[in-house]
Amino acid sequence: MTVRVLVVDDSGFFRRRLTEILNSDQHIDVVGYAIDGAQAIIKARELRPDVITMDIEMPVMDGITATKKIMAEVPTPILIFSSLTTSGAKSTFDALDAGALDFLPKKIDDISSELDITRRLLCARVRVLGARGLAIKEEASYTASSRTLAASSTIRESQRNAGFDLNKIKLIAIGTSTGGPVALQKILTAMPDDFPVPVIIVQHMPASFTPSFAERLDSLCKIKVKQADHGDEVKAGVAYIAPGGVQMMVDRCGSRLLLKIEEAKPGQTYRPGVDITFSSLARVCSSELLAVVLTGMGADGREGARLLKQRGATIWAQDEQSCVVYGMPMAIVDANLADEILSLDKISSLFSGEE
Repeated sequence: MTVRVLVVDDSGFFRRRLTEILNSDQHIDVVGYAIDGAQAIIKARELRPDVITMDIEMPVMDGITATKKIMAEVPTPILIFSSLTTSGAKSTFDALDAGALDFLPKKIDDISSELDITRRLLCARVRVLGARGLAIKEEASYTASSRTLAASSTIRESQRNAGFDLNKIKLIAIGTSTGGPVALQKILTAMPDDFPVPVIIVQHMPASFTPSFAERLDSLCKIKVKQADHGDEVKAGVAYIAPGGVQMMVDRCGSRLLLKIEEAKPGQTYRPGVDITFSSLARVCSSELLAVVLTGMGADGREGARLLKQRGATIWAQDEQSCVVYGMPMAIVDANLADEILSLDKISSLFSGEE
C-alpha cells in the first residue's frame, strides 16, 4: 500500500525538505502541496490524500482552523508540525482538539540529531496514520477485527456480568503514545472530584510539552493534574504526568509511595518510557494496582506489564476500534497480558463512577 500525502506549509524550504524525506520511503508518495490552510481544504477535497501534514502558523488560514474544516468535510488523518515552545504546545493541543491525530517538532533536527533516525521515525508515523485512516477507523467501529473479537469475547462477557469495583484498586498507572493526549483528556475529565485513587501517567511527549499538557488537563478536570516532580508523594485524586525527556519511577518509603525523576540512560528509546515506570511499580506495589495501556505506536509497556502481571496486578488494553494506533495495546493483547480489552468510552465510563 502506498500512502498518499498532502504537505501543507507556507515555507518552500520546509515543503521541499519534508517531501525529500517522505519520498525516500517507497511506501509514501507526496501527491500535492498547499501553502496555507484555505488552499489545504481545496487540495484535500481534490486529492483525497491518505495523510495530511499540517503547519500551524500560516497566512490566510492557520492550521488549526484548516484542521477543523477538513475534519468536518473530508476526514483525513492529520499530522501536525509544531514548534517546541510553550505557545507551540498550546497550539498543538488545540490542533489535536480540532481533530489532528499526531504531532512532531517543526524543526526536524529536534526529532533526532541523526538524519536517518529522523527519516525512519517520520516515515513510520506517516505510514501508520495512512494505514489507519479515518474511513477504516469508522468502518472498524462496526466490524471489529477477528483477532480482537476472538481475544476479547470471553473478557467482554465477564465484564458485562461482573462490572468493575474501583474500591479494590489502590493505584492506576496509564501508558500511552500516539493518540494519547485526546484519550487521556476523555478519561481524566470523566473522573469525579472525589476520585479515590492516584493516577500515574506516562505519555510519550517532548519535555517542552508536558508542563503545558498537565496544566491544560488540570484546567479541564475535576481531579488535580500536575507534571510529576521528583519527591512527589503519590496521593489519591491526583494525576501525575511524567515529564518529557526523562524517566519516572515509583519508590516506597514506609507506607508512602514517592515519585523519582531521573535522567534517561543511553539506549532508552522512550523518554519517558512506560516500561520503566511499570517496572518500578512492579517492585513496590501489590495486586491492588490497575495498569491501562492506551493507543500508541510500538510495544512500550509490554515488558513492564508482564512484570506487573506476575505481581498480581490487573491489566487493561484499549481495543483496536477506539485506538488511533493499535500498537501498544496490541502488544499487550498478543502477549496474553490483558485482563480486559475495552473501548475508550468504556474505560472512561468505568472511571466516572456511572457504571
